[in-house]
Amino acid sequence: MEPLTTPLRLLYIDDDRGLSRLVEKELGRQGFAVTCAADGEAGLKCLKSGQLFDVCALDHYMPERDGLDVLPDILALPDPPPVVYVTGAQEGRIAVAALRAGAADYVIKDVSEDFTSLLRSAIEDAHNRRRLQRENETAQDEVRMARDRAEAMLREVNHRVGNSLQLVSSFISLQMRQLADGAARDALREAQARIEAVAHVHRRLYTSGDMAQVAMDEYLKSLIAELGVSLGREDSTPNLTLDADPMNVGTDQAVSLGVIVTELVTNAVKYAYEPGQGGEIRIHLKADGDGRALLTVEDDGPGLGDQTKGPKGTGLGSKIVAAMAGGLRSKVNFDDKHQGVRAQLAFDL
Repeated sequence: MEPLTTPLRLLYIDDDRGLSRLVEKELGRQGFAVTCAADGEAGLKCLKSGQLFDVCALDHYMPERDGLDVLPDILALPDPPPVVYVTGAQEGRIAVAALRAGAADYVIKDVSEDFTSLLRSAIEDAHNRRRLQRENETAQDEVRMARDRAEAMLREVNHRVGNSLQLVSSFISLQMRQLADGAARDALREAQARIEAVAHVHRRLYTSGDMAQVAMDEYLKSLIAELGVSLGREDSTPNLTLDADPMNVGTDQAVSLGVIVTELVTNAVKYAYEPGQGGEIRIHLKADGDGRALLTVEDDGPGLGDQTKGPKGTGLGSKIVAAMAGGLRSKVNFDDKHQGVRAQLAFDL
């Protein structure tokens, strides 16, 4: 074998002085820096002294304490070197016990040249495996740090986006107060509701530990509470009720679903009931147990009448709903058997 370019530091623990000298001579000639210890206590003293070793070779039979008794003490040290266990030819059971106790490898002990050759191979293999393990741990630490930085940056981006959307919503509120035209105020109120639907998603993202998913039931709860306030009329406000199964959806899905609910609820508030009539608008979100879910928004108003393409209005809301549903690879269907308007959207979770 070729001598090592960088000496491996070996601690060889064995009470057999003749074999220890052989190991020191043979491995030293091959580039190893060998330190010998006559028993387990002497070996532990070397390891605790602050001297650094790349690998430790530990014999089984020694006075006072055998190798299996010393091995746990070595492995309990801070950052211990890998241990190659040295045992006799007929002691396979002991070798297996050493491996189970944490030894990196074992070598059959004899006085032939094969022993030092096998010992060198086991030492180099144990050292390389420890090096690869440390490199892997370092790489994993770097990946975790990069992931944490990315999540922190994403959380900050969502926070800033949420604040910006809230600022735009506040500007719209200020503008509405300056308008005398009721239709213009209603248009701005609807635009504000759409912005709030998106802003709610971002608020949930930067206050949650999960940047990829949104708890849709909790999101709808807060969104509908906000809609009840922002879309309420002075004379009468329909009662908004929510029945949602707990489920998580992707961020993009949450945005699309939030905008769809906002549009359908807005339309129901405007057209389902006459002023002062009251009434109820129900929102349901149910999982079907097959990787899909069904969103339903319904009221008990006069229904769609002669229209077959969706709710009343300027058509902008219908285009927005169709676009958001298309992003979910689905579409909104209207149940013509329902007394009022029942809009339903089935989508993949």
